[in-house]
Amino acid sequence: MTTIRPFTCDDLFTFNNVNLDPLTETYGLPFYLQYLAHWPEYFQAAESPSGEIMGYIMGKAEGPADNWHGHVTALTVAPEYRRLGLAAKLMSSLEDISEKKKCYFVDLFVRVSNRVAVDMYKRLGYIVYRRVLEYYSGDVDEDAFDMRKALSHDTEKKSIVPFTRDVRPEELE
Repeated sequence: MTTIRPFTCDDLFTFNNVNLDPLTETYGLPFYLQYLAHWPEYFQAAESPSGEIMGYIMGKAEGPADNWHGHVTALTVAPEYRRLGLAAKLMSSLEDISEKKKCYFVDLFVRVSNRVAVDMYKRLGYIVYRRVLEYYSGDVDEDAFDMRKALSHDTEKKSIVPFTRDVRPEELE
């Protein structure tokens, strides 16, 4: 049975099986530690019965007034544990935390080319809010979709009215 539990500092030494996926954004240790210190409730791990990290989600709450929202910084599941519903469970956990914090919506950025992830987020109720040009840097810069899902606090669903034009990373609030 899979356990969804808080991510710990010790997990940073055992989650390479998850992070080695080419579509997973990886960060330096200080970045992960910053999230653990500031938003520990948003950093969750999926653990197998044998204690192996199967996947994790890392996020935060941010934004002023009616832009107060939960943000998914990273969601990844190890290849051998995909198609088991773990990503959906981790997303649900982050959405529940965001509801308790009275967030208006949850947002995330995903590579436009990552059709599997884009389709999964759509199945979970997310919409493409806008396209962010050259958001991901690399040999060839790649665009991202900024995807959003309104939460119950956004009674008028203003947070998910799609943006009318593409934006550049420096235009993001």
